[in-house]
Amino acid sequence: MPHLDRIAEDLVKAKLENYWPGFELVAYALYDKSNVYLFNHPKFSNNPPCTYHILKWDVQFTADTIIMYEEYPTAIVNMDCYEEYEDLYSMLVHELFHGYQFIKEEKRFPDEMMGITYPLSKENVELRNQERTNLYRALLENNLIKKKQYLNAFIGLREKRAGKIEEYLTYEKLIETIEGPAWYVELRAYSEKSPLDYHSVLKSMHNT
Repeated sequence: MPHLDRIAEDLVKAKLENYWPGFELVAYALYDKSNVYLFNHPKFSNNPPCTYHILKWDVQFTADTIIMYEEYPTAIVNMDCYEEYEDLYSMLVHELFHGYQFIKEEKRFPDEMMGITYPLSKENVELRNQERTNLYRALLENNLIKKKQYLNAFIGLREKRAGKIEEYLTYEKLIETIEGPAWYVELRAYSEKSPLDYHSVLKSMHNT
């Protein structure tokens, strides 16, 4: 399990504050279809920092998410889903950030039931894609006049959608508030480990 040792070393050596000010490490577990490799959990606090506790897999460890394992927030990631180290590492950093949000008592998590009924109409999806494109272009634009034009276009599109999707816009904003920073630290972590330059990484993630 070469990734296990490398990730443990990277997360100890990596200054998580380089990804986000004050970013603190919670417990985390990497798992496959047989075993769970648990790190940094207070129940096993006698273990040295770079070692892990091996558990048999059970249904608690499903998907890439945050769970309360033994009453402590624990980021979990399925190793079988990632071939490249930078993908596995950056996804783990993403989920660890949600753990950090939890211990800092973040209250703005969205109602996931609204996600089930979110309006996926062609018009809404197209307008939302246009929003993101304008925001992305504003981020990369150095000319202040053009940057303002892109931002104004983004605002106009957002206001247009607000009248169509009503309370779902609040749901979107909560998603952006919680997931936006997590995607940001994921990008920073991926860029750090990837052989690609930062601009290429940003462009590839924008297109996914």
